Amino acid sequence: MALSLYDISIPPVIKGLRNLSAILERGRAHANEAGIAHATMLEARLFADMLPLTGQIQRASDTAKLMAVRIGGVANAPMADTETSFDALQKRIAATIAFLEAVPAQAVEGKEEAEVLLPAGSVQRTYSGRSYVLEFALPNFFFHVTTAYDLLRHNGVPVGKRNYLGWE
Repeated sequence: MALSLYDISIPPVIKGLRNLSAILERGRAHANEAGIAHATMLEARLFADMLPLTGQIQRASDTAKLMAVRIGGVANAPMADTETSFDALQKRIAATIAFLEAVPAQAVEGKEEAEVLLPAGSVQRTYSGRSYVLEFALPNFFFHVTTAYDLLRHNGVPVGKRNYLGWE
């Protein structure tokens, strides 16, 4: 049996969000144990022009939801990007997972060649469903998940590759 567009899009993103949730929880525990203000951890950046940890999680969430919206034609569940606490970020991750779990596989199946339009500043990029998932949505999602992981790791959170992969 061949892999379907649903199989290569929604389930891996749900797993990535679950792993992100676990890593974020380790970040909270580390901040508490080390006496680091939560705001310091949540607003951490790798460089001044990069989004902070909160923004990385928000973009991972948005990318995951918009993938389902763009290829599956499901209604979006807008989120306001106002999270400023570990609890609020965990709620956002949970809400994103719930949104994705509600996407029926049949909404995505057969959309491999469907046209997906992606606004990119003053231009619009055109993808097929397959190329959108493989060339934009998944790489963008994992970029933000990885950057969130890197921010936590850079700030002393004891996480490693096994945590990122969801093995611990």
